[in-house]
Amino acid sequence: MIDFSVIIAGFGGQGILSAGKMAAEAALIEGHEVSWFPSYGPEMRGGTANCSVVISDAAIGSPVINDADVLIALNQPSLEKFEKQVKPGGILIVDSSLVKIKPTRSDIRFIPIQSSDIANELGNMAYATIVLLGCLSASTSCFRRSSFEAALYDVLPERRHHMIPANLDAFDKGASFA
Repeated sequence: MIDFSVIIAGFGGQGILSAGKMAAEAALIEGHEVSWFPSYGPEMRGGTANCSVVISDAAIGSPVINDADVLIALNQPSLEKFEKQVKPGGILIVDSSLVKIKPTRSDIRFIPIQSSDIANELGNMAYATIVLLGCLSASTSCFRRSSFEAALYDVLPERRHHMIPANLDAFDKGASFA
């Protein structure tokens, strides 16, 4: 039985909401119940942004997450704000290219990935969140790579479908950190 929650958080413009939508769509393709709940400040690009994704085999009562299984933090303010919401035994995945502090807790699994540096090497900063989603998938099995690939065709506009092979390369690089 799947009952899984993740918070993805960072600055507006980093692809936070899109990453959550991709994860939700991948789980939906696998036949799970899903909620995707975006939240962002009025500043949008450069302001704070986060989203909650709940994946379950049962009906989801609320999209609000108080105790997350996973936090993906793409900036230091997000780590500081949401770290306390990770369940004991949960996972904290951070973009260590941008987050230079360590978590304050020892009861969670910490996976630092230089995803922005990896994305830069791949030639597009938009791949940073995809690297982190690859790690999420491999470390939790909340959705499979094949479902993520199918989700890309659903979520990305057709004019961006030529980028799917590079997205999958970024996904695989992130999975290798799990």
